[in-house]
Amino acid sequence: MGAHQGTRVFVSGAGRGIGAALARRFAAEGARVAVNDLDADAAGAVAEEIGGVAVPGDAAGEQGVADLVKQATAALGGGIEVYCANAGVPTGGGPEAPEEDWALAWDVNVMAHVRAARILLPEWLERGEGRFVATVSAAGLLTMVGAAPYSVTKHGAYAFAEWLSLTYRHRGVHVHAICPQGVRTDMLAVTGEAGDLVLRPTAIEPEQVADALLTGIAEDRFLILPHPEVGDYYAVRASDPGRWLGGMNKVQRKLEGQA
Repeated sequence: MGAHQGTRVFVSGAGRGIGAALARRFAAEGARVAVNDLDADAAGAVAEEIGGVAVPGDAAGEQGVADLVKQATAALGGGIEVYCANAGVPTGGGPEAPEEDWALAWDVNVMAHVRAARILLPEWLERGEGRFVATVSAAGLLTMVGAAPYSVTKHGAYAFAEWLSLTYRHRGVHVHAICPQGVRTDMLAVTGEAGDLVLRPTAIEPEQVADALLTGIAEDRFLILPHPEVGDYYAVRASDPGRWLGGMNKVQRKLEGQA
């Protein structure tokens, strides 16, 4: 029997990439998995592959999240015990990015997590147990050059995960923030020159992210770093922000052809 035998798990954005890898990994451990994606065909294919249930739809909007939790609860035969807020959007640009791009990034990368927690927490607190997994990104600890909406909202997702943990851990709610750098998914393909320079050289497979999460859950670690070197970068950023910003500005200048 796997470590998560019979555990009821929901994974958003699980039709491909990291989400699909998480769904497969939990299923391999014996979990009952609700596979969500906006792409109904993709969700259905992964669900069929792993013996899970497909719950396609919007995992970001307030009503969409409420509907999905209700559907997943019915399909899984009970309340969700592990919620993986994995869906995300890689919005690029800076202040000049359109309002709708900023709004979409905020809605999907941050508020989707808030809305899920709002619905799930009452039952988890009553039960005295629950697990919230936030797929954040190293951009939530550091910053991604050329992608202000993504970086800002991933910082928000990380901060919300921290808040959940410090507020509810003594009441049985376990929180995990996954912060990988480059992962070989469709999202990596749209990162452009910045991705070529910063992410692709050390990119890993989605399955490695899933393995890191399951190890982190077993060790009850909050911060999950599939790229361990991110911890070193984070330490430099915290101890000497000026030095870190100077290093990142060199990356920016290189992208602009100035270095």
